[in-house]
Amino acid sequence: MRLLLVEDDKALGEGVRLGLRQEGYTVDWLEDGASAVHALLSESFDLLVLDLGLPRLDGIQVLQQLRKSGSALPVLVLTARDATEDRIAGLDAGADDYLIKPFDLDELKARLRALLRRSAGRAQLRIEHAGVCLDPASQQVTYQGKAVPMTPKEYLLLHELLSQPGKVLTRERLAQSLYGWDEEAESNTLEVHIHHLRKKLFSQLIRTVRGVGYLVEEQA
Repeated sequence: MRLLLVEDDKALGEGVRLGLRQEGYTVDWLEDGASAVHALLSESFDLLVLDLGLPRLDGIQVLQQLRKSGSALPVLVLTARDATEDRIAGLDAGADDYLIKPFDLDELKARLRALLRRSAGRAQLRIEHAGVCLDPASQQVTYQGKAVPMTPKEYLLLHELLSQPGKVLTRERLAQSLYGWDEEAESNTLEVHIHHLRKKLFSQLIRTVRGVGYLVEEQA
């Protein structure tokens, strides 16, 4: 699950990035609005956490450009602007939720989980597929009722695949979901993770689409 954090306060940005990475997100962090627009229009993310008071381009303008592009990316605005008119402006520009600074990191995590539930059209965030159950709240995976230990990257990869059954996910998209801009991965790392998931669960769960990527079949 890849998240873009746009926050110009270095101490706050580092704290949020660390906390969300511990929650299992792949977090990329930018400190100005113009860079954020470029990243949002050229790369794929699953969530956006956006400050409003940004250099180069205000957060409201970032939101407006994102929505103008046709993107339905879930957006949580994170800001010290607590006036009612500021909250209305953020929501009218396309924000899905609004959290006022200072805030509790656990509340931010809970709000992001709620955004993901709504964007996926599910009442619960837990994913069940062919005997596999993945619970993002606890980051636990079971298969046929038995706990299956996962490394953080294996968990992220499985979540990405199970979240979009029937859709072929390219190697590039999956690699972006696993590794942020400040992480490096060996060329065969993705294949190694896929191999481990098949061994830990069952080989038919993940299908290789030659020359493109990987697929979890939709259930009949």
